[in-house]
Amino acid sequence: MISGTLEVSRPRVRNSEEKFESRLLPLFTRRTNEVSELIPQVYLHGLSEGDFDLALRGLLGDDAPVSAPTVARLKDRWNVELSEWHSRSLDDLEVVYIWVDGVYVKAGLEREKAAVLVVIAALSDGSKRVLSVDPGYRESVESWSETLRSLKSRGMNCPRLVVGDGHLGIWGALRNVYPESNEQRCWNHKLLNVLDRLPKRDQAQAKLMLKRIPCAETRKESGRLRKLFSQRCEERGHESVSATLERDWERMVAFYDYPKEHWQHPRSTNPVESPFASLRVRTDVAKRYKRVDRAIEVIWKMLMVVEKRFRRLNAPELIKAVYNGEKYEDGIPAQTAEEVAA
Repeated sequence: MISGTLEVSRPRVRNSEEKFESRLLPLFTRRTNEVSELIPQVYLHGLSEGDFDLALRGLLGDDAPVSAPTVARLKDRWNVELSEWHSRSLDDLEVVYIWVDGVYVKAGLEREKAAVLVVIAALSDGSKRVLSVDPGYRESVESWSETLRSLKSRGMNCPRLVVGDGHLGIWGALRNVYPESNEQRCWNHKLLNVLDRLPKRDQAQAKLMLKRIPCAETRKESGRLRKLFSQRCEERGHESVSATLERDWERMVAFYDYPKEHWQHPRSTNPVESPFASLRVRTDVAKRYKRVDRAIEVIWKMLMVVEKRFRRLNAPELIKAVYNGEKYEDGIPAQTAEEVAA
Protein backbone atom coordinates (compact mmCIF):
# COMPACT_ATOMS: atom_id res chain seq x y z
CA MET A 1 0.00 0.00 0.00
CA ILE A 2 1.26 3.48 -0.88
CA SER A 3 -0.12 6.97 -0.53
CA GLY A 4 0.52 10.08 -2.54
CA THR A 5 -0.15 11.47 -5.99
CA LEU A 6 0.08 9.08 -8.92
CA GLU A 7 -0.41 9.85 -12.60
CA VAL A 8 -2.72 7.39 -14.38
CA SER A 9 -3.23 7.14 -18.15
CA ARG A 10 -6.87 7.21 -19.16
CA PRO A 11 -7.82 5.02 -22.15
CA ARG A 12 -9.35 6.76 -25.16
CA VAL A 13 -11.98 4.83 -27.10
CA ARG A 14 -12.91 6.35 -30.47
CA ASN A 15 -14.50 3.49 -32.40
CA SER A 16 -17.50 2.88 -30.14
CA GLU A 17 -21.07 3.98 -30.79
CA GLU A 18 -21.59 4.72 -27.07
CA LYS A 19 -19.52 7.17 -25.10
CA PHE A 20 -16.97 5.36 -22.95
CA GLU A 21 -16.94 6.14 -19.23
CA SER A 22 -14.61 4.31 -16.89
CA ARG A 23 -16.22 2.93 -13.73
CA LEU A 24 -12.85 2.77 -12.02
CA LEU A 25 -11.78 6.29 -12.94
CA PRO A 26 -14.73 8.62 -13.67
CA LEU A 27 -14.11 11.95 -15.34
CA PHE A 28 -12.49 14.68 -13.22
CA THR A 29 -11.83 12.28 -10.33
CA ARG A 30 -8.74 13.41 -8.46
CA ARG A 31 -8.90 11.34 -5.28
CA THR A 32 -10.16 7.92 -4.23
CA ASN A 33 -13.31 7.32 -2.21
CA GLU A 34 -11.10 6.16 0.66
CA VAL A 35 -9.42 9.56 0.80
CA SER A 36 -12.79 11.34 0.68
CA GLU A 37 -13.97 9.28 3.64
CA LEU A 38 -10.72 9.93 5.51
CA ILE A 39 -11.00 13.71 5.42
CA PRO A 40 -14.00 14.12 7.76
CA GLN A 41 -12.56 11.43 10.04
CA VAL A 42 -9.35 13.45 10.40
CA TYR A 43 -11.51 16.43 11.30
CA LEU A 44 -13.32 14.41 13.95
CA HIS A 45 -10.06 13.45 15.58
CA GLY A 46 -8.96 16.98 16.22
CA LEU A 47 -7.71 18.82 13.16
CA SER A 48 -9.26 22.12 12.18
CA GLU A 49 -9.94 22.86 8.53
CA GLY A 50 -6.85 25.03 8.36
CA ASP A 51 -4.67 22.09 9.43
CA PHE A 52 -5.86 19.82 6.64
CA ASP A 53 -3.48 21.14 4.02
CA LEU A 54 -0.36 20.23 5.99
CA ALA A 55 -1.75 16.93 7.31
CA LEU A 56 -2.98 15.66 3.95
CA ARG A 57 0.11 16.78 2.08
CA GLY A 58 2.11 14.59 4.44
CA LEU A 59 -0.25 11.70 3.77
CA LEU A 60 -1.07 12.16 0.09
CA GLY A 61 1.82 14.19 -1.32
CA ASP A 62 2.51 17.84 -2.02
CA ASP A 63 -0.01 18.01 -4.86
CA ALA A 64 -2.97 16.69 -2.87
CA PRO A 65 -6.01 18.53 -4.31
CA VAL A 66 -7.99 19.04 -1.11
CA SER A 67 -9.46 22.46 -0.37
CA ALA A 68 -11.41 23.87 2.56
CA PRO A 69 -14.64 23.98 0.48
CA THR A 70 -14.12 20.30 -0.32
CA VAL A 71 -13.86 19.50 3.36
CA ALA A 72 -16.98 21.56 4.10
CA ARG A 73 -18.94 19.68 1.44
CA LEU A 74 -17.85 16.36 2.85
CA LYS A 75 -18.95 17.42 6.33
CA ASP A 76 -22.32 18.43 4.93
CA ARG A 77 -22.97 14.73 4.50
CA TRP A 78 -23.24 14.49 8.26
CA ASN A 79 -26.23 16.80 8.25
CA VAL A 80 -28.06 14.49 5.85
CA GLU A 81 -26.99 11.40 7.79
CA LEU A 82 -28.10 12.97 11.07
CA SER A 83 -31.54 13.79 9.66
CA GLU A 84 -31.96 10.20 8.49
CA TRP A 85 -30.77 8.91 11.87
CA HIS A 86 -33.29 11.09 13.70
CA SER A 87 -36.13 9.69 11.63
CA ARG A 88 -35.22 5.99 11.84
CA SER A 89 -37.70 3.51 13.32
CA LEU A 90 -37.09 2.19 16.85
CA ASP A 91 -39.78 -0.51 16.71
CA ASP A 92 -37.24 -3.32 16.70
CA LEU A 93 -35.46 -2.19 19.89
CA GLU A 94 -36.34 -3.55 23.33
CA VAL A 95 -35.29 -0.69 25.60
CA VAL A 96 -34.78 -1.54 29.28
CA TYR A 97 -32.67 1.20 30.90
CA ILE A 98 -31.92 4.66 29.56
CA TRP A 99 -29.38 7.22 30.74
CA VAL A 100 -30.02 10.89 30.03
CA ASP A 101 -27.91 14.00 30.36
CA GLY A 102 -27.65 17.51 29.01
CA VAL A 103 -24.10 18.53 28.12
CA TYR A 104 -23.21 22.14 27.42
CA VAL A 105 -21.35 23.11 24.26
CA LYS A 106 -20.09 26.61 23.53
CA ALA A 107 -20.93 27.72 19.98
CA GLY A 108 -19.17 30.81 18.65
CA LEU A 109 -22.18 32.96 17.76
CA GLU A 110 -24.42 31.81 20.62
CA ARG A 111 -24.78 34.13 23.59
CA GLU A 112 -25.36 31.20 25.92
CA LYS A 113 -23.96 27.71 26.05
CA ALA A 114 -26.21 25.34 24.16
CA ALA A 115 -27.03 21.99 25.67
CA VAL A 116 -26.87 18.72 23.82
CA LEU A 117 -29.59 16.41 25.15
CA VAL A 118 -28.37 12.82 24.95
CA VAL A 119 -30.24 9.55 25.50
CA ILE A 120 -28.34 6.25 25.66
CA ALA A 121 -30.23 2.98 26.08
CA ALA A 122 -29.45 -0.50 27.37
CA LEU A 123 -31.29 -3.04 25.24
CA SER A 124 -32.63 -6.45 26.19
CA ASP A 125 -29.52 -8.17 24.78
CA GLY A 126 -27.24 -6.16 27.10
CA SER A 127 -25.88 -3.84 24.41
CA LYS A 128 -25.95 -0.05 24.60
CA ARG A 129 -27.17 2.26 21.87
CA VAL A 130 -27.29 6.03 21.38
CA LEU A 131 -30.95 6.88 20.78
CA SER A 132 -31.04 10.66 20.67
CA VAL A 133 -28.71 13.65 20.29
CA ASP A 134 -30.71 16.89 20.24
CA PRO A 135 -30.10 20.59 20.89
CA GLY A 136 -32.15 21.99 23.75
CA TYR A 137 -32.20 23.40 27.26
CA ARG A 138 -30.88 21.10 29.93
CA GLU A 139 -33.42 22.00 32.61
CA SER A 140 -36.37 22.53 30.27
CA VAL A 141 -39.29 20.13 30.57
CA GLU A 142 -40.45 21.07 27.07
CA SER A 143 -37.05 20.39 25.48
CA TRP A 144 -36.92 16.94 27.02
CA SER A 145 -40.59 16.34 26.19
CA GLU A 146 -39.83 16.96 22.51
CA THR A 147 -37.00 14.45 22.66
CA LEU A 148 -39.15 11.80 24.35
CA ARG A 149 -42.10 12.42 22.04
CA SER A 150 -39.84 11.90 19.05
CA LEU A 151 -38.56 8.62 20.48
CA LYS A 152 -42.08 7.44 21.27
CA SER A 153 -43.45 8.40 17.84
CA ARG A 154 -40.74 6.27 16.25
CA GLY A 155 -41.67 3.24 18.31
CA MET A 156 -39.54 3.30 21.47
CA ASN A 157 -41.19 1.30 24.25
CA CYS A 158 -41.53 2.61 27.79
CA PRO A 159 -38.13 2.17 29.50
CA ARG A 160 -38.15 0.25 32.77
CA LEU A 161 -35.73 2.69 34.47
CA VAL A 162 -34.48 6.18 33.58
CA VAL A 163 -31.20 7.42 35.09
CA GLY A 164 -30.21 11.08 35.25
CA ASP A 165 -29.27 14.13 37.30
CA GLY A 166 -31.98 15.45 39.60
CA HIS A 167 -31.85 18.96 38.09
CA LEU A 168 -32.73 17.89 34.55
CA GLY A 169 -36.04 18.75 32.94
CA ILE A 170 -36.34 15.10 31.94
CA TRP A 171 -38.36 14.19 35.04
CA GLY A 172 -41.29 16.44 34.23
CA ALA A 173 -41.08 15.31 30.61
CA LEU A 174 -41.03 11.67 31.64
CA ARG A 175 -44.28 12.05 33.55
CA ASN A 176 -45.82 13.59 30.42
CA VAL A 177 -44.65 10.97 27.92
CA TYR A 178 -43.65 7.78 29.79
CA PRO A 179 -45.33 8.07 33.20
CA GLU A 180 -44.92 4.34 33.93
CA SER A 181 -41.11 4.55 33.93
CA ASN A 182 -39.22 4.30 37.20
CA GLU A 183 -36.70 7.02 38.05
CA GLN A 184 -33.14 6.75 39.37
CA ARG A 185 -31.13 9.82 40.33
CA CYS A 186 -27.40 9.87 39.59
CA TRP A 187 -25.26 9.24 42.67
CA ASN A 188 -22.24 11.02 41.19
CA HIS A 189 -24.20 14.26 40.93
CA LYS A 190 -25.72 13.77 44.37
CA LEU A 191 -22.34 13.26 46.04
CA LEU A 192 -20.91 16.36 44.38
CA ASN A 193 -23.90 18.45 45.46
CA VAL A 194 -23.56 17.27 49.05
CA LEU A 195 -19.79 17.80 49.23
CA ASP A 196 -20.08 21.30 47.75
CA ARG A 197 -22.11 22.33 50.80
CA LEU A 198 -19.48 21.21 53.29
CA PRO A 199 -16.36 23.07 54.46
CA LYS A 200 -13.24 21.76 52.75
CA ARG A 201 -11.84 20.45 56.03
CA ASP A 202 -14.79 18.05 56.33
CA GLN A 203 -15.00 16.90 52.72
CA ALA A 204 -12.46 14.06 52.76
CA GLN A 205 -14.11 12.17 55.63
CA ALA A 206 -17.58 12.95 54.31
CA LYS A 207 -16.66 11.57 50.90
CA LEU A 208 -15.64 8.23 52.41
CA MET A 209 -18.93 7.98 54.29
CA LEU A 210 -21.01 9.02 51.30
CA LYS A 211 -19.44 6.47 48.95
CA ARG A 212 -20.51 3.65 51.26
CA ILE A 213 -24.21 4.55 51.03
CA PRO A 214 -25.00 3.46 47.44
CA CYS A 215 -22.70 0.44 47.83
CA ALA A 216 -24.73 -1.05 50.69
CA GLU A 217 -26.04 -4.58 50.12
CA THR A 218 -29.66 -3.69 50.88
CA ARG A 219 -31.97 -0.70 50.69
CA LYS A 220 -32.38 -0.84 54.47
CA GLU A 221 -28.63 -0.75 55.08
CA SER A 222 -28.29 2.14 52.65
CA GLY A 223 -30.93 4.04 54.64
CA ARG A 224 -29.09 3.32 57.89
CA LEU A 225 -25.84 4.73 56.48
CA ARG A 226 -27.70 7.79 55.20
CA LYS A 227 -29.11 8.46 58.69
CA LEU A 228 -25.65 8.03 60.19
CA PHE A 229 -24.22 10.61 57.81
CA SER A 230 -27.14 13.01 58.37
CA GLN A 231 -26.73 12.74 62.13
CA ARG A 232 -23.03 13.57 61.84
CA CYS A 233 -23.83 16.62 59.68
CA GLU A 234 -26.50 17.90 62.06
CA GLU A 235 -24.18 17.54 65.05
CA ARG A 236 -21.71 19.81 63.24
CA GLY A 237 -24.36 22.35 62.28
CA HIS A 238 -24.72 21.32 58.63
CA GLU A 239 -28.47 20.71 58.52
CA SER A 240 -28.71 21.87 54.89
CA VAL A 241 -26.21 19.18 53.88
CA SER A 242 -28.37 16.52 55.47
CA ALA A 243 -31.42 17.85 53.64
CA THR A 244 -29.55 17.77 50.31
CA LEU A 245 -28.70 14.11 50.77
CA GLU A 246 -32.21 13.10 51.80
CA ARG A 247 -33.95 14.94 48.96
CA ASP A 248 -35.50 12.51 46.43
CA TRP A 249 -34.30 9.60 48.56
CA GLU A 250 -36.63 6.97 47.10
CA ARG A 251 -35.41 7.89 43.63
CA MET A 252 -31.82 7.57 44.82
CA VAL A 253 -32.30 3.92 45.78
CA ALA A 254 -34.56 2.75 42.95
CA PHE A 255 -31.71 0.59 41.61
CA TYR A 256 -32.30 -1.89 44.47
CA ASP A 257 -35.40 -3.02 42.55
CA TYR A 258 -33.21 -4.38 39.75
CA PRO A 259 -30.69 -7.25 39.47
CA LYS A 260 -27.71 -6.84 41.78
CA GLU A 261 -25.41 -7.65 38.88
CA HIS A 262 -26.65 -4.47 37.16
CA TRP A 263 -26.39 -2.07 40.10
CA GLN A 264 -23.19 -0.35 39.02
CA HIS A 265 -24.85 0.69 35.75
CA PRO A 266 -27.96 2.61 36.94
CA ARG A 267 -26.33 4.22 39.97
CA SER A 268 -24.85 6.97 37.80
CA THR A 269 -24.91 8.58 34.36
CA ASN A 270 -21.40 7.32 33.54
CA PRO A 271 -22.58 5.71 30.27
CA VAL A 272 -23.24 9.25 29.00
CA GLU A 273 -20.46 11.08 30.81
CA SER A 274 -17.61 8.74 29.83
CA PRO A 275 -17.88 9.20 26.05
CA PHE A 276 -18.50 12.92 26.58
CA ALA A 277 -15.23 13.33 28.48
CA SER A 278 -13.33 13.29 25.17
CA LEU A 279 -16.11 15.13 23.35
CA ARG A 280 -15.94 18.02 25.83
CA VAL A 281 -12.24 18.42 25.10
CA ARG A 282 -12.93 18.32 21.38
CA THR A 283 -15.75 20.84 21.42
CA ASP A 284 -14.08 23.16 23.91
CA VAL A 285 -11.01 23.39 21.68
CA ALA A 286 -13.10 23.83 18.52
CA LYS A 287 -13.92 27.52 18.88
CA ARG A 288 -14.80 27.59 15.19
CA TYR A 289 -18.34 26.28 15.77
CA LYS A 290 -20.52 29.22 14.81
CA ARG A 291 -23.88 27.47 15.23
CA VAL A 292 -25.21 24.90 17.63
CA ASP A 293 -26.37 22.62 14.83
CA ARG A 294 -22.80 22.30 13.55
CA ALA A 295 -21.66 21.27 17.02
CA ILE A 296 -24.52 18.76 17.18
CA GLU A 297 -23.43 17.18 13.90
CA VAL A 298 -19.86 16.68 15.08
CA ILE A 299 -20.89 15.40 18.51
CA TRP A 300 -23.36 12.96 16.95
CA LYS A 301 -20.75 11.68 14.51
CA MET A 302 -18.23 11.16 17.30
CA LEU A 303 -20.81 9.36 19.43
CA MET A 304 -21.47 7.02 16.52
CA VAL A 305 -17.76 6.17 16.54
CA VAL A 306 -17.68 5.71 20.32
CA GLU A 307 -20.88 3.62 20.29
CA LYS A 308 -19.03 0.78 18.56
CA ARG A 309 -16.89 0.41 21.69
CA PHE A 310 -19.66 0.66 24.29
CA ARG A 311 -19.28 -1.93 27.02
CA ARG A 312 -22.13 -4.41 27.42
CA LEU A 313 -23.99 -4.60 30.71
CA ASN A 314 -22.89 -7.10 33.33
CA ALA A 315 -24.98 -10.29 33.34
CA PRO A 316 -26.72 -9.49 30.04
CA GLU A 317 -28.77 -12.67 30.41
CA LEU A 318 -30.74 -10.99 33.24
CA ILE A 319 -31.79 -7.88 31.38
CA LYS A 320 -34.36 -9.72 29.29
CA ALA A 321 -36.14 -10.69 32.52
CA VAL A 322 -36.27 -7.02 33.53
CA TYR A 323 -37.70 -6.15 30.13
CA ASN A 324 -40.36 -8.84 30.63
CA GLY A 325 -41.38 -7.30 33.96
CA GLU A 326 -39.73 -9.58 36.52
CA LYS A 327 -39.65 -7.93 39.97
CA TYR A 328 -36.57 -7.70 42.18
CA GLU A 329 -36.03 -6.81 45.84
CA ASP A 330 -32.56 -5.82 46.99
CA GLY A 331 -31.16 -7.19 43.76
CA ILE A 332 -32.68 -10.68 43.81
CA PRO A 333 -35.94 -11.94 42.25
CA ALA A 334 -38.89 -10.99 44.45
CA GLN A 335 -40.08 -14.59 44.80
CA THR A 336 -36.65 -15.68 46.00
CA ALA A 337 -36.53 -12.75 48.42
CA GLU A 338 -39.85 -13.85 49.94
CA GLU A 339 -38.56 -17.41 50.36
CA VAL A 340 -35.41 -16.13 52.08
CA ALA A 341 -37.48 -13.92 54.41
CA ALA A 342 -39.72 -16.88 55.30
